[in-house]
Amino acid sequence: MGSHAIDMPSLAASTAPSGADKYSVILPTYNERKNLPVIVWLLAKTFESKGIQWEIIVVDDASPDGTQEVAKQLAGIYGEDKVVLKPRAGKLGLGTAYVHGLNFVTGNFVIIMDADFSHHPKFIPEMIKLQKLHNLDIVTGTRYSANPSPKPTSSSPSIGLGPGGVYGWDLKRKLVSRGANYLADTVLRPGVSDLTGSFRLYRKNAIQDIISRCTSKGYVFQMEIIVRARSLGYTVGEVPITFVDRIYGESKLSGNEIVGYAKGVVNLWWGV
Repeated sequence: MGSHAIDMPSLAASTAPSGADKYSVILPTYNERKNLPVIVWLLAKTFESKGIQWEIIVVDDASPDGTQEVAKQLAGIYGEDKVVLKPRAGKLGLGTAYVHGLNFVTGNFVIIMDADFSHHPKFIPEMIKLQKLHNLDIVTGTRYSANPSPKPTSSSPSIGLGPGGVYGWDLKRKLVSRGANYLADTVLRPGVSDLTGSFRLYRKNAIQDIISRCTSKGYVFQMEIIVRARSLGYTVGEVPITFVDRIYGESKLSGNEIVGYAKGVVNLWWGV
């Protein structure tokens, strides 16, 4: 972990009442040894500064880089009730990582995000505000909208930190992402601007119900969750976020995932 002193959030300073909502963050990891301490520190700082009850479930797929050892050290720093390591035997996929993590959450709300720092925790309080304002089942981060949806009323507090966006991607990857969302929007009509994003807030009972019905794997899983949520009558809102390409390591998106996404759109159109 290094010898430099870290400005740790005061875990004793939380003002959240015992009956308040609790937010469980599921972090799927694979070779995230360098990123994990940063994202955990930012999450802890964000939650504690707002007096929010929280926990982080780290679902590691047998990373060979020492990610699990770092997670154990972080549990020692923040508390084993705050950082909970629930590893798996191998690289088993993103969708099943969420299923695995859900078995261990103790909060009544679940946040799913990337551990590679491409999703900044500063947007979580904005998601929470929108969820409470409209009593939503799901709030998803959007890279492709300037305003939250549903829109806040004139008398409600301001929501959002500015327009959504993507940073660190070349033109080709931006076009692929935009094209993927356009394809899904045209075929499936999901009612959201960013169907392929993976930064989301869920009611626990909603995501448990939806995920039990999902059949997709990999990155198609994110899309299926929203499509099925809409078909089941769950309410969905969006908060603009900025997505920053990962700091350390390599992107996990492959050519096979792109092909699988296209097939997934067709399958959902046919089956949902």
